[in-house]
Amino acid sequence: MKRSHEIDYKILGESIQIVEVELDPTETVIAEAGAMLYMEQGMEFETKMGDGSEPNQGLFGKLLQAGSRMLTGESLFMTHFTNRGSRRAKVAFSAPYPGTVIPLDLSTCRGQEIIVQKDGFLCAALGTKMTITFNRKIGAGLIGGEGFILQKLQGDGMAFVHAGGTVIEKQLNNETLRIDTGCVVAFESHLDFDVQSAGGMRSMLFGGEGLFLATLSGTGKVWLQSMPIRKLVQALAPYGANSRKEGGGLLGEFLER
Repeated sequence: MKRSHEIDYKILGESIQIVEVELDPTETVIAEAGAMLYMEQGMEFETKMGDGSEPNQGLFGKLLQAGSRMLTGESLFMTHFTNRGSRRAKVAFSAPYPGTVIPLDLSTCRGQEIIVQKDGFLCAALGTKMTITFNRKIGAGLIGGEGFILQKLQGDGMAFVHAGGTVIEKQLNNETLRIDTGCVVAFESHLDFDVQSAGGMRSMLFGGEGLFLATLSGTGKVWLQSMPIRKLVQALAPYGANSRKEGGGLLGEFLER
């Protein structure tokens, strides 16, 4: 028997995407606080502690789940949007920064679960369980946060994850993929995830690729993002690597003086 609510959806936009979810009467979608863009008549929302995947969960369980969400930097609460009307209604969600929305059908994932970067979750059908998972590998712990604390999504319905820039979906077949830390959006939970040094000392210091690289090994799917929020902030910072590109050319050089 299917545990999660069945929802219909559309991904709207190109470089800055949103997800529009259509619900039958009494159906519910859960979302991060503040993610809602618009909702049609008949849709009502309620802020709750927990994801609602376990209706009989006691107060202690809800507090434990909410506390674990704080470790990932998310709000204590989640917003539950339910269609209380007599006909179908839509609600749309947008991400906190430009990028792509990835629809994930958890029922097709091995073990019906997937690992997501700590700020990647956007919304999901009611019945999806959200927990945190710690990467116990030493390498991941050394860079504290880049792959150390992750979210696990479990269920048999649709979940939607946000990524920065362009999304690349790769299928590993007993292979190892090395990735810039922060560019991993999601991966199937049976893949082996670690963070390792980028190479020799000279490459680490002067190569421009950072001190560490994430590695994923095994057989399964992984989703990558071309522009994680860390890189976006660095690119837009007034003293970042791109700070002089706006004023390129002779006129720009003159105006900067």
